[in-house]
Amino acid sequence: MSRNYKFHNKSSLYFVSFATVNWIDVFTRQIYFNVLAKSVDYCRKEKGMELYAYCFMTSHVHLIFRSSNEDPSGLLRDFKKHTARELIKTIENNPQESRKELLLWLFERAGKKNATKSKYQFWQHHNKPIELWSEKAIKQKIDYIHNNPVVSGYVTNAVDWKYSSARNFQEDNTVLEIDSVGFMG
Repeated sequence: MSRNYKFHNKSSLYFVSFATVNWIDVFTRQIYFNVLAKSVDYCRKEKGMELYAYCFMTSHVHLIFRSSNEDPSGLLRDFKKHTARELIKTIENNPQESRKELLLWLFERAGKKNATKSKYQFWQHHNKPIELWSEKAIKQKIDYIHNNPVVSGYVTNAVDWKYSSARNFQEDNTVLEIDSVGFMG
């Protein structure tokens, strides 16, 4: 992994993006978004995650966060491991999931290519953490995150995407609460 994509300063604010294996559009049902939201909420309350911006897309996640425990790598590793397990279980137990066999086959196939996985691989390994060192860099990444659903053609206004902190910036905390960096929100 390149030096540019590591958590060097353990107390810094970071922008990360991570995707499902093969960019599979898993997050097309409310129940799967709920797993992500519940897991982020747990990490905020119990694992020292400070969340400043987020967007859950159909195949990937964007976060701006800090680890108050100064372990951003461990926090993200645990989050991805937990959500992978929960999402696989949710897919397996979802009677409305018409793509169940296909999704599980794709995750199992990815898991077989990776010697460290027991059966399934849900997330791609890389997170591409980028340390955010200035107000300008933070604002740029927030704009990128919030405009992702607009650029993808899902909505015409960023606040209309339910799983984005763009809504929080409009005082709507119905999905997740976020922290404030002072100049934001």
